[in-house]
Amino acid sequence: MRVVLASLAMLISHLGRIVPAGLAVFVSMGVYSAELDVNVEPSNRALRENVENYIGDLGDRNEQELLRYSRIAQEQAEKALQALGYYNGEVESEVSGGENPRLTLRIEPGEPVRLRDITLRVEGPAADLSAFRVPRNRLKTGEVLNHGQYEQVKQQILNQASRYGFFDGRLKRQRLAIDPAANAADVELIFQSGPRYVLGDVSFEGDSPFDPDLLARMVPFEAGTPYDSELVADLNQAMQSSGYFEGVRVDANPANAEQQRIPVAVQLTTREPRTLGLGLGYSTDVGPRLRLDFRRHWVNPQGHSYGIETELSAPRQNVGLWYDVPLDPPLTDKLRYAAGYQYEELGDNDSLSRLLTVGPEWHRKLPSGWQRVWALKWRHEQYELGDDSGVSTLLMPGVAYSYLRSDSRIDPSRGYRLEFELGAAKEGLLSDADLIHANTTIKGLITLAGRHRFLGRVEVGGNWTNEYTNVPPSLRYFAGGDQSVRGYDYQSLSPTNSDGDKIGGRYQLAVSAEYQYSLTDKWRVATFVDQGNAFNSLELPSLKSSVGLGVRWVSPVGPIRVDLAHPLDGEGGVRLHFSMGPEL
Repeated sequence: MRVVLASLAMLISHLGRIVPAGLAVFVSMGVYSAELDVNVEPSNRALRENVENYIGDLGDRNEQELLRYSRIAQEQAEKALQALGYYNGEVESEVSGGENPRLTLRIEPGEPVRLRDITLRVEGPAADLSAFRVPRNRLKTGEVLNHGQYEQVKQQILNQASRYGFFDGRLKRQRLAIDPAANAADVELIFQSGPRYVLGDVSFEGDSPFDPDLLARMVPFEAGTPYDSELVADLNQAMQSSGYFEGVRVDANPANAEQQRIPVAVQLTTREPRTLGLGLGYSTDVGPRLRLDFRRHWVNPQGHSYGIETELSAPRQNVGLWYDVPLDPPLTDKLRYAAGYQYEELGDNDSLSRLLTVGPEWHRKLPSGWQRVWALKWRHEQYELGDDSGVSTLLMPGVAYSYLRSDSRIDPSRGYRLEFELGAAKEGLLSDADLIHANTTIKGLITLAGRHRFLGRVEVGGNWTNEYTNVPPSLRYFAGGDQSVRGYDYQSLSPTNSDGDKIGGRYQLAVSAEYQYSLTDKWRVATFVDQGNAFNSLELPSLKSSVGLGVRWVSPVGPIRVDLAHPLDGEGGVRLHFSMGPEL
C-alpha cells in the first residue's frame, strides 16, 4: 500500500512539471499572426486591393503553413488580376519567418485585355420602350475588361426587365470571348424581352369599412396599364399615406398572371379611428405652451374625418375645428370646413385681439410637389390697440402655396422651404375695408464638409388698403422674438401711436444668416446675424440689427436652440432666446 501511494505521489509530481510546459507550448503555437504584403509594379491600387480581397485574412499560419499555402495564394492573385482584365500577369511569392510570418506577392500585371467588339442589343417590345435603357456607357471599345462591369450590365438589363414587366424575357446571347494573346475581348449580349405584362384589376381584402369607390379612387393606375414596379410601390404608398390604415400589403405576383395580366391584391388593416395627442413646449416668445389635438381619422365609408386642435400659452390661446371631405383624387385633394377662435395679447402694452374665423378650404397637392390651398375666410375680430378699440369684419378669398424640399423632416442637412400667401377683401362685400394682404417666407439650409451648416431666412409681408385703421391687429405686423429678429422681445418691434403704444405696421421685413459648426452628431455651436422691423413706409424703412451666439442640441423632436443675442442699436443688453423644432 505504501508503494502504491508513493508511486501516485511521484506521478502527480511529474505531471505537475509537465502540464505547465505543455500549456506553454500550446499557447506559443497560437501567437502567429500571418501578414500579407502585395506589391504591384507599376503601382495599381485597384489591382492591389482586389488581390488582397481575393486572398483575405491569412489567419494564424506559421512559416511552414504559409509556404504550403503560397501556391494557392498565387492562383487566387491570378484570378484577381483576370477579374480586372489582366490575363498576362506574373506573380511571384516569398515567405519570411519570424514572430509574424509574412507572405509577399510581387506582381507584374503586364498589358491588360481591352474590349474590342461589343454587341449590346434588346429585341422585342422592350426595344420600343424609351425607359428601357441599354447600359452602353459601362462597356466601351478600348477600355480595360472588367468582369464586374460585364456582370453589372447583364444584371441591369435583367433588373429593368423585372421592373417593366418583361417577365418572359431572357438573354438569348451572353458571350464574353477573351483572347489573352491579342489582349482583346469581345462581348455579345442580346436580350429577347418577350411580351410586356399589364396590371389587372385591384382587389381589396381585410376589415376595411370604406366604400369600394373611395378605395378605387386611391389606385394610381387603371386596369390594363403596362406593368411598372414603381406603380405597385405607388399604390402601397398611397394606401399608407391615406391615414386610414395601420397595415398595407400589396401583392402583384407575375406567377398569378393569366394571359400576361397580373391581378393585384391589397391586404388592408384599418387603424384605430381616434387618436388623442398632448404636447408640451417652451419658448421665450410665449413661455410654457400646451397643445392638445383630437382626430377622428374616419367617420363614414366615404372617408370623411374631423379634428379639434387647441394651443394654450400666456399671451395666446386658440382652438380650431375642421372637417375634411376627400375629393378626386382623394390622396391629393380635399375640401376642409374650418373654424377657429383665438385670443392674443399683443406687444408689450395692453393691446389684445379676439378673432373668430370660419370658412372652407380646398387643399391640393400638385404633381410638382407644391401644396396649394384656396380659401374663403370670414374673419370677425374685436381688438384693443393701446387707447384705440374696434371691431373688424372681413370676407377674404385667398390662395397659399408652399413647397418643402428636405433630406430629413426632423433634422435636415440640406433643403429649402418656400411659402407664399395672398388674400383680399372688398369693402361692402361683407367687409369693412378694401385690403390686399400678402406674405412670403423663404428658408434655406446647406451643409458643407459634413460639419459646416449655413442657414438663411427671408420674410416679407405687406398690407395695401384704403383705410389702414380698419385693418385688425391679426393682419398687422409685429417683429422681434425667437423666430423673427433675435435680441428683441417678442412683437416689440412695431410703429407706435402718439402715446407710444405699439400698434403694428403695414409692412414687415426680417432676414437672418446663421452659421453652425457640428461638434458631434448631437451638439452644434452657432453664430448669427438678424435684421428686420415692422414699419409703415417703404421709403428707407428703419431696420433693427442684432448678432449672437448659440448652442444646438439635436433632440428626437428636432433641434433645441439656446441663443444669446445682442441688439446693435444700443437699446438693450444681451437677451436669451430658447426655441425648438425643425429648422426648415
